[in-house]
Amino acid sequence: MSLPAGTALGADDDAIKPAVPTIYLDLRTIYAQVPAGSLAFGFGRPTLFNTQTLATSGGVAFPAGLPAAKSLNMDFPLTVDVTESVSLYAGVSGSSTNFGNAGFSSFQITSWNIGFQADLYEQNGGTFPTVTLQSTITQSIPNGPLGTTSFNNILEFGYALDSDETRGFLSGFQYTRTDVDSALGRINPNTIAYVGGYYQWPNNWKFTGRVGVQSFEGAQLLNLASIQPFAQPIVRLDLDRMDDNDNRLFGITAEIMWVPNPAYQLTFRTPLYAVKN
Repeated sequence: MSLPAGTALGADDDAIKPAVPTIYLDLRTIYAQVPAGSLAFGFGRPTLFNTQTLATSGGVAFPAGLPAAKSLNMDFPLTVDVTESVSLYAGVSGSSTNFGNAGFSSFQITSWNIGFQADLYEQNGGTFPTVTLQSTITQSIPNGPLGTTSFNNILEFGYALDSDETRGFLSGFQYTRTDVDSALGRINPNTIAYVGGYYQWPNNWKFTGRVGVQSFEGAQLLNLASIQPFAQPIVRLDLDRMDDNDNRLFGITAEIMWVPNPAYQLTFRTPLYAVKN
């Protein structure tokens, strides 16, 4: 256990008791718009695919006729910050989709997910950056003949420029694999390599930017849609309101990915805390 400065073993027991884990519902509301003929992955676990609904995973619809698509997704992961460096989460996601001008469908629960985020190494004023691993498994609901399972892994390096870690640089890699029933076809892996940085003002507003290249290896679905491989730019911008203990109070994320035409995603994060350190 890491002790506060000036605290010795054998001192007042209350001074060295571990804190109760932070527990919250990390509620995320996501609006997405995808061009015709495309699948869109983006940063984080997959939330965007496209068009006629043959199967659904995490608010993602697979295409048949490939019209343009819009979607409204909600994620409800219950998150437990076990320590300052390890978080566990699990929950469900739902979506409402609009293909072409058909209007939005009724909102339905479409997937469950489980995962973790852990700092494998912490910089703590040293010269080697913090190394963070995040892994998520997402399974479609219901998991029928057209069910899908996605595996999303992110390895990120963060180099802080000051002891308070209020500004610094980022770089990382994301790898997404989606397994589908053989009758549906195949979706090949998607990889993102990116760089970025962050800055947190004294009033606890924090801005983070990431730019990179997304490489998708293509897909073939039911012999109806062939999605060609591409390697295109991707941009993500985050603005978060933090408290003095670096708990997120509110966040908004804007994401643009070329697939190869632009797809857009806007995410609002409004955590609901049950226990907060």
